[in-house]
Amino acid sequence: MENISQLSTKVRDQTASPDILVISHSFLPKKAVIGEYLYNRCLQDPERVVVLAAGCSGDQVFDQDQQFPIYRWTNSRFWLGHFLGSLLQPGIDLVCSFFLAIKLYLRYHYRYIEWGHGDEFPALLLLSYILPIRFFIHLHGSDIFDIVHNPVLRSLFKLTLTRAEGIVCNSYVTQDYLRKSFRLQTPTHVIQPIVRPEKFGVDKNQGNLDNLRQRVRETYNIPETAIVILSVGRLIKQKSFERVIENLPLLLNIGVDVHYILCGQGLHEPTLKNLAQRLRVDKRVHFTGYVPDGELGGYYAACDLFAMLTLLDPKAYIQGFGIVYLAASYFGKPVIASRLGSVIDIVRHEENGLLVNPKSGYDVFQAFKRLCNDQQLREKLGRKGKELARRKTLHRSLYFSEPIPNGLLN
Repeated sequence: MENISQLSTKVRDQTASPDILVISHSFLPKKAVIGEYLYNRCLQDPERVVVLAAGCSGDQVFDQDQQFPIYRWTNSRFWLGHFLGSLLQPGIDLVCSFFLAIKLYLRYHYRYIEWGHGDEFPALLLLSYILPIRFFIHLHGSDIFDIVHNPVLRSLFKLTLTRAEGIVCNSYVTQDYLRKSFRLQTPTHVIQPIVRPEKFGVDKNQGNLDNLRQRVRETYNIPETAIVILSVGRLIKQKSFERVIENLPLLLNIGVDVHYILCGQGLHEPTLKNLAQRLRVDKRVHFTGYVPDGELGGYYAACDLFAMLTLLDPKAYIQGFGIVYLAASYFGKPVIASRLGSVIDIVRHEENGLLVNPKSGYDVFQAFKRLCNDQQLREKLGRKGKELARRKTLHRSLYFSEPIPNGLLN
């Protein structure tokens, strides 16, 4: 991590000059979907980007290993405590991103800003009037929802979107919600998250995946011939993990040798364990607790199908992008998921998985029954899922109409 106070004196060694400033209060190594999304974006054009982000635990070591410069402002939780720091952090993010973006402009003379989310957008609006730059703003769904119900913020947000060079949505559901909320002429692009395999501690060697699969199954004494269902996520009621557990006795009754691995931790864990005991399937439900990203690849490799029957959050109009479904598809696993929100952007019914009504017991059981009993269907959906998960739209497509500066051509 480079100290922001040294901007006026420190000279970057690389000959290429970044022309895109990516700004976000969430960036790796902090675990967050938006942070991962923006990091993958930066990896596409490391010679063109410079990052400005909020500080987080472990950022100095992480930043030193990156191919692009990263500057951080202080996270107030470090020195004000969690409660007070969390209360003041949005204002600190707004002020720091504004003034440090100006300071970085004096050094790099970047031409574009990519604002990582809808939050703290007033800083971006002011920057667009002060600096001779153009900007793109990334939207992820919940950031729109939080703004549209405040008349003052809504008006300012619409002005910001109108002044943007383009709007980048993480899903078609987010794009649809944006269009329903605002009437805009600004070009809107959908660039979905991608899977970074090294995040999961795997390489492209199939033998490596086979070894990981065997190791995980041996850890939980699961026979190689058994069907393994996998879920990954926080153990909260909204994720409906109990629906999977409730289907295990039904599957056992029709002769399916089935096991369920649940990766994650949360307040709902005792309830789920009690349910498994009541249904007498506790020997077949394996709670792993928290699993680091670097070890998750083994669990995806070990399963035969992935399932998560999420319910729509009553406090939010749109569902967040389910990166776990994309990860499962990347590893060639068929998915059973709820037919709602941005899930339908990732899981295509009868192509790479099965979409169900999570409140319909019959619908859910039939999906499990089909996939557990039909290996050919699992392989077919898994192959298509792997193909779909490897497709990606590069962020450089946003700049196709612009000449690329000298020295930045690959």
